[in-house]
Amino acid sequence: MSLTHYPQVQSFLDYLKFEKRYSENTVISYQNDLGQFFAFLTSRFDVPSLENISSSFIRSWLAELKEENISSKSIGRKISALKSFFKFLMKQDIIHKTPMGTVAVPKSNKRLPAFVEQQHIQTLFDHVDFTADWKGRTERLILLLFYSTGMRLSELINLKEKQIDAPYSNLKVLGKGNKERIIPLQKDMLSELQSYIAEKPFTSGENEKVFVNSKGKPLYPKYVYNLVKKNLSLVSTLEKKSPHVLRHTFATHLMNNGAELNAVKELLGHSSLASTQVYTHNTIGRLKEIFKKAHPKA
Repeated sequence: MSLTHYPQVQSFLDYLKFEKRYSENTVISYQNDLGQFFAFLTSRFDVPSLENISSSFIRSWLAELKEENISSKSIGRKISALKSFFKFLMKQDIIHKTPMGTVAVPKSNKRLPAFVEQQHIQTLFDHVDFTADWKGRTERLILLLFYSTGMRLSELINLKEKQIDAPYSNLKVLGKGNKERIIPLQKDMLSELQSYIAEKPFTSGENEKVFVNSKGKPLYPKYVYNLVKKNLSLVSTLEKKSPHVLRHTFATHLMNNGAELNAVKELLGHSSLASTQVYTHNTIGRLKEIFKKAHPKA
């Protein structure tokens, strides 16, 4: 998407990348949203200056997105990108007033995060036959690490050997915005990781990524996504089967077994408690269990 008329957009993206240290995927998301907005702007309003962009221009764009059946969640994300961009312009003294003041974020229906039931997770690790070769071993360990730590896909893909702190049985995970967090490891999980690393093909030092294929090459995101989808399909009828579902499963199972909200927040690497509160829901089975134990007429 050409942004030749608005070079300030590239300055903003550089700011996100080098100063805010946002991930590559996040910066690309901002770039796409801003590119779409300015493409609309130049086609409808003949390249207005940044100072002359009004809230009515923005609402016209949002109305068009709604007509195209773009979800409220996606529209909300685009509004957030524009707010951040115009805030940046004000800090740079490029504009003196943001046009976003009267632009409302559409309400979206908040869905509870999808997660795998505890008995199905048990089936995955106790009864699914993983092949004895390197591929099967890698698949099982990846699934186990996702469920045991709640790591994001990008965090697992980029996990290096030096991030495993064996003496203290924990992982030092580099999350969004390069924020480091500590995740405890169970002894069995640590032992499996150490054994896997010791037998890695073509390994060459602690800076190496933990997970590799049979040729010693790092794994790519689509490969990991597909292996998670394939294996979850064996034990779950969930519509969505992804690494993020295992992250939701990790958090939901912790909450359902009495973990404190703040502790789950730290383990997930959330910057805001509001992001973690979605996991305070209970499964129907859990509610029935509580009712049966607590209610005198149950």
